[in-house]
Amino acid sequence: MEKTNLDWENIGFSYRKTDKRYVANFKDGKWDEGILTEDNNIVLNECAGVLQYAQTCFEGMKAYSTQEGNIVIFRPELNAERMEYSSKMLHMAPFPKDRFVDAVVQTVKANAKYVPPYGSGAALYIRPYMFGSSPTIGPKPADEYQFRIFTTPVGPYFKGGAKPITICVSDFDRAAPRGTGNAKLGLNYAMSFHALITAHENGFDENMY
Repeated sequence: MEKTNLDWENIGFSYRKTDKRYVANFKDGKWDEGILTEDNNIVLNECAGVLQYAQTCFEGMKAYSTQEGNIVIFRPELNAERMEYSSKMLHMAPFPKDRFVDAVVQTVKANAKYVPPYGSGAALYIRPYMFGSSPTIGPKPADEYQFRIFTTPVGPYFKGGAKPITICVSDFDRAAPRGTGNAKLGLNYAMSFHALITAHENGFDENMY
C-alpha cells in the first residue's frame, strides 16, 4: 500500500486526523457491535459522566512497519488487560479484551497508509479510550459508555528523539497513596500538567515524582 505523503522524519508528536476510527457504545447492559467511521467528532450531553466526574480511561500503543513491509503492534493484549483494570477502578463497563485487540487491528488496517515507512523513526500511535457518556448529575458511575480508538502518525515523544533527557525531582505528587495512580485514567494525567509545565519552564524535559 502506498503511504501518505508526509515528512516522516520531522512530523513531531501531535494529532493528525486519519481516515477511520472505531466506535462502540454500551447501553442497556451490553456493548453494541461497533463500527469504523470517518467522523472524528463526538457529541455529548452537557451532563455526561466524563464531563462532570472525569469518568474516563485510555491506553496508548504504536504500530510500526518492518523491513519486510509488514505492520506490527507491540503486545496489544496487555493493553487490553490494563484497560479492563482501569475501567473497573472507575466502575465503568469493561470493553471485552478479545474485542479490544480485534478493534485495534481493524483500526490499524483501515489506516495502514499512515503507518510510517521502516527506518523513518516514526510510528502510528493508537489511542483506545472509554468514557461515561450518559447524563450523571449525582456523584455516581454513568449508565452508558463509549469506547473509541483513533490513530495518528507521530514522531518521537521528546523533541530530541532517543537521547538522554533532563529530569526534575518534582515537589508535587502525581497520585495519592491508596488512590488511582496504578490505573491509566485521564484524571491522573490532569494531575501532572501543572508539575510538567513548571518543569518545562525550568528547563527540564520531564518529572520524577
